Amino acid sequence: MRRRELMLVLAGGAMAAGHGLRAQQKAMPVIGFLISFSRRPNVGDLSLGPLTQGLTESGYVEGQNVTSEYRWADDDYARLPALAADLVSRKVDLIVTIGGTPAAIAAKSVTSTIPIIFTFVGDPVGIGLVASLARPGGNLTGFSNIATELTAKRLELVSELVPQATVIALLVNPTNANAEGVIRYAQEAAGAKGVQLAVLKATTEAEIDASFASIVQLQATGLIIDPDRFFLSRRAQLVALASRHAVPTVYTHRPYVVGGGLISYGIDDAAVFRQAGIYAGKILTGEKPADLPVQQPTRFELVVNLKTAKELGLTVPPSILARADEVIE
Repeated sequence: MRRRELMLVLAGGAMAAGHGLRAQQKAMPVIGFLISFSRRPNVGDLSLGPLTQGLTESGYVEGQNVTSEYRWADDDYARLPALAADLVSRKVDLIVTIGGTPAAIAAKSVTSTIPIIFTFVGDPVGIGLVASLARPGGNLTGFSNIATELTAKRLELVSELVPQATVIALLVNPTNANAEGVIRYAQEAAGAKGVQLAVLKATTEAEIDASFASIVQLQATGLIIDPDRFFLSRRAQLVALASRHAVPTVYTHRPYVVGGGLISYGIDDAAVFRQAGIYAGKILTGEKPADLPVQQPTRFELVVNLKTAKELGLTVPPSILARADEVIE
């Protein structure tokens, strides 16, 4: 074979190999992650670690047979629709939303065909994400955190901790579609306990500071934090303010209490994210979101910090300690 012909053959083979490699790379499924909060140490890892574990259990390993695109909203919910649209333009095979209801609504608004797995949505049927829990229909399924129902339980905990309380405050993020449901359940629980509920709203760090000033003015002797992911990302600020103003506060997640908060009652986040990873694996292998039921939590965690209780001059009732999954001393 002549040298020129040999070079043409080799060049043609290299091009074919290149096309084959690009086709193989394109065939690797892409998961788009739409995340409400910011990528900070110990914030993003709360979810992505367990979710990756679930994916691995389903046979999908990052960089080997699946790849990911991440979009972080930095706690600015108004950015979510544009970030979701960007993921759609990238032609991802699946969208996983992290950060509760705002991210799920944003993803649903930009696609009716790409499968979506949502996490920590309080009332997915009530806000129109799915047709029903058992048969979601459409292109969405996921995991509810029954946020509204748990709010009543948290108010009951405040009443047990501070039985003399006549005013209990509730801090919510009004931009979250679940806020009204959370307020409604809290009002019903407050009425049953014969206490007044003071609803405070915050969407920024400055508004969180202002809320605690209002708590002092209202003479509220207890506080409930709404399970909004914005608040979780500001947990150090919230715990510090609760300590400074000596307000017994019930939180939604264990990290608050590990960081010095008084008490938390909520679901096991890591277990939910692991299951979300498993759901992602199921969808990537061909199952449809419409056929995967929306799951609700079955395990709840009650965590108490006795050191913080002592600093607040509180005696935690034996009825709470007996139910606690973890007591920090």
